[in-house]
This record gives sequence, C-alpha cells and structure tokens, in this order.
Amino acid sequence: MRIAVPNKGRLHEPSIDLLERAGLHLENGAERKLYAETVDPDVTVLFARAADVPEYIADGAADLGITGLDQVRESGQGSVIETLLDLEFGRCRLVLAAPEDGDIDAVDDLEGKTVATEFPRIAREFFDERGVSPAVVEVSGATELTPHVEMADAIVDITSTGTTLAVNRLAIVEEVLASSVRLFAREDVVDDSKVRELQTALSSVLAADGKRYLMMNVPEDRLEEVREVIPGLGGPTIMDIANGGDKVAVHAVVDERDVFETINDVKRRGASGILVTEIERLVE
Repeated sequence: MRIAVPNKGRLHEPSIDLLERAGLHLENGAERKLYAETVDPDVTVLFARAADVPEYIADGAADLGITGLDQVRESGQGSVIETLLDLEFGRCRLVLAAPEDGDIDAVDDLEGKTVATEFPRIAREFFDERGVSPAVVEVSGATELTPHVEMADAIVDITSTGTTLAVNRLAIVEEVLASSVRLFAREDVVDDSKVRELQTALSSVLAADGKRYLMMNVPEDRLEEVREVIPGLGGPTIMDIANGGDKVAVHAVVDERDVFETINDVKRRGASGILVTEIERLVE
C-alpha cells in the first residue's frame, strides 16, 4: 500500500507526525527523498506536492493520500476519490473577497466582472452554482494584489485568520469552501483491510488528542460521590486493589480542560493516589 503525503510546506510536518504517532514509523526519513519505507513492510510513503496528491491517488500511483480538501476539489478528482477521515489540521477557508471601498458587496455584483484566483476550477463551479458569470483569471501567487493593480475586481483565495486580507484592504464577500487536511482513498481500495487498519490507527490518535487518563484510589463508601463528579468517557472503570482494604481503583478518560477541576473535586470526596497521564492512542 502506498500513501502520498505533502513533501513540503505547512502540511508536511503535521502529516509525518500523525503517521509516526499512529505507529507507522518511517524507516529512512522524510528529508529530500521521493519515498520512505515504514515499519510495516506492506506500506510505503510517497512524497509529492500537496496539489499533486489527488492525481497520485486517481492514477493509481498511490492508494491513499493526505492533502487538503481544497486540493482534491481543484484537481477535479473528487468523483474517484473518497474521504476516509478528517485529520483535523490545516483548517482554512476559500473565500470570495473584494476591495473594502469598492462596489462589490455580493456575488451577483460580479456579473461580467473579473475574478483572480489560484483555484479556477473551484471558483468556476462556485459561480456556476450561483448563476453568475465573471471572467475567472488564474494567477500563481500574490492574489491579494490583483484588485489593487486593476487585474481583477475580486479574488477567490485561501484564508485562515483573515489577517492578510485585512492588511490588503480586502473584505470577505462570501465563503466558497471550508477545507481541512483529510485522508483520501481511491474508491476501489476503500474496503481493503490494510486501508481500514491505517484508518483505525489514525482515528485512535485523533481521538486521544486533548484527553487524559485519570487514575485514583477511592474509599468504597465514597465511590458514588466520586463517580458523580468524573466527566469520563462513558464512565469510570472500577477495579479492586490488592491489599487495598476499603479502597478501590478508579480509572477514567477525561478531557484535558476538565483535569484541574476534576482532581480537586475527587480529592474533596476522599480520592487519593491521583495520577494523570497522557494518552497516545484511543480506540473507541
């Protein structure tokens, strides 16, 4: 099985880190290479431009790929590529924006106008759906500059925070697409056992993010009080303690943001020997 991942840029390191955390360690590194073997002899990682990953999958060069939804939509390969998992990083929006002091306030205002973008396919599909027909001009960079040099009346571009648009005195007219990095697969391999194994492994890493494993000893006669204040995943696990006397062991998975309050709550109710650890993977 071959997995295509971005070879550089803001998506490269998070993609490699996620694979490593899932246990799919790269054997010969990821720097300046076209591919890398992994600890699983049946899995190879290929390195490609984020924009080329959809083509790798569709053409059969790779079975799976990690890249942004925006790249898949722009490639036109969405009909043969299926989303298996939202990997929850690289979130951004593709937006329609125009000069703050201009006369473009709505999509309809662009009829007969010009729009510059690095995503012409997505832009054209968006305007077709809205029944508006601007001229879509493809540019390869500095999209925010085009309205100010009279190349375009508006742009369709990626933004994460909106800061760059604001600096260039551009206002968002409408969101075109919400994107994030995802695990994609060709339709004919979706049900392959190895593909499902990888999907489960990555899901377990994502499920563990922001979670902590909480362990403590609790007097049996205070157990219900403690149980009531533990915001656990499903419910705490109760176990006998060897030579524990009147105490039992209570284990629970809690959100990291709840740890501080939970520790204080259970301690007031008689819990002792409280231990909090990180969770690497959580299979639900």
